[in-house]
Amino acid sequence: MEPVIFNNNVLRDGHQSLAATRMTTEQMLPVCEDLDAIGFGALETWGGATIDAGLRFLHEFPFDRLDALKKACPKTPHMMLLRGQNIVQYSHFADEVVEAFVATSARHGMDIFRIFDALNDTRNMRCAIEAAKKAGAQAHGTICYTKSPVHTMVKFVEMGIELEKMGCDAIVIKDMAGLIPPYRAHEIVEGLKRRVNIPVWVHTHETAGLGAATYLSAIEAGADAIDLGVVPFANGTGQPDTMRMLALLEGHPRCPSFSDECRERLGRIRERLEGVYEELKSFTSIRNEVVDSDALAYQVPGGMLSNFRTQLAEQKMDDKFEDVFREIPVVREALGWIPLVTPTSQIVGVQAMLNVKFGRWKNFSPQAIDIALGYYGRTPAPVDPEFQKLAAKISGKDPITCRPADDPGTKRATMAQLREKLREAGLPDDDEHCVIHAMFPEQLAKYYAMKNKPAENTTVPNVAAPAAATAQTASAPAPAAAKAGQSHAAPWPGVADARAAAVDRKVAYRISIEGRAVDAVVEEL
Repeated sequence: MEPVIFNNNVLRDGHQSLAATRMTTEQMLPVCEDLDAIGFGALETWGGATIDAGLRFLHEFPFDRLDALKKACPKTPHMMLLRGQNIVQYSHFADEVVEAFVATSARHGMDIFRIFDALNDTRNMRCAIEAAKKAGAQAHGTICYTKSPVHTMVKFVEMGIELEKMGCDAIVIKDMAGLIPPYRAHEIVEGLKRRVNIPVWVHTHETAGLGAATYLSAIEAGADAIDLGVVPFANGTGQPDTMRMLALLEGHPRCPSFSDECRERLGRIRERLEGVYEELKSFTSIRNEVVDSDALAYQVPGGMLSNFRTQLAEQKMDDKFEDVFREIPVVREALGWIPLVTPTSQIVGVQAMLNVKFGRWKNFSPQAIDIALGYYGRTPAPVDPEFQKLAAKISGKDPITCRPADDPGTKRATMAQLREKLREAGLPDDDEHCVIHAMFPEQLAKYYAMKNKPAENTTVPNVAAPAAATAQTASAPAPAAAKAGQSHAAPWPGVADARAAAVDRKVAYRISIEGRAVDAVVEEL
């Protein structure tokens, strides 16, 4: 077999996982020449949280970063992580906005679009896949790996077959929490290689200490490419380090050939990035640098584990950590065993906290209600029917079964409307600004208002281990928390008795999980 391809994620997932996505373009450019010369299969340089963080904290216009990195790394294909119909946000956008984003990104040099959906609903991936192909770029259909009674090797393989039929150029197994054991990785990769005729790539994290071993097993099963980082933006909640993976594969027939010159370049990259890591120490945390076996017990992304500990302490619930995390599978089961990846990890985490704080199913976040009613897409398993009835009663909304972007009851901005809003604000109205404004209107306006001001690297609170998570209560005292830790949900409140809470019984929260603010107005039953 051919040597496995090494991709490198240090310029995106590396600092997103280990330094709250705070690496600036200026900090990236000094390592680009070496990164480009090594011969990686692809460099992940954009997407994920980098667009949001760049605008919000670093005062960088996203397409400027892409242009700069493409110019600095012209030889190696560039790839990005795209959340399907969500693009790089949490809401579903109109098809024409998704198409414009993909076409514009490809025009600026993006070569590979790694496309996923938080629920593994391929209907939410189709538009982005077709747009990437139309733009002359590669579309990599991405399967979010998770553990549950309904997530089996057969189901993952079936999804891979469907993605190939949709026109994808490769299949990616995305193990966002670092949970996939070596043998299971071997099983899924081998199953896909038998049934699809396109490459199979694997992405995992070292959060629980399985990453490098999982990669080795996947390579032996025929995986065509794997994602790696460079220390200090590697290992822990990041990807395994490139030099470490080379050592692990030494003597293996599929070990890629890295010349002495390439190894020297890796050494220079590490040396330069050590300085960057020190510059970003306000956004790093020892908890993200070490193996955390709790990730295996709770099956949640490592960033969520570390951040949620702080959130619970701020809400004086630090003694409820075990209760909240035991509640997560209860919430997942009720919501159809959804994977835990942005934004579903935040939604499930918030609902688990609400269940413990107020009593199980006494309060609901709007996002959990929307998942129950189909507004995020088709869940891997059916939503608990009683929960769905209760969600409909509380929200006054009917369940939907169509692709969320096709829901006639939801208004979604068109490109023409976005252009008009930008003109009214006195901002550029090209496609670049339209698609960014669609997702981050407030951040784009702030970017222009503060364009000539320095970045906030030294003034923004540490997101990797945040100092504050606000929970603002606007209601009377809540009922005592129900017991947690049961393997199945307690009996449901009577749907016939469900009622929308009075105004003075609403509770407003802003909770940060994995560095993301989640607003929730919950209603006490």
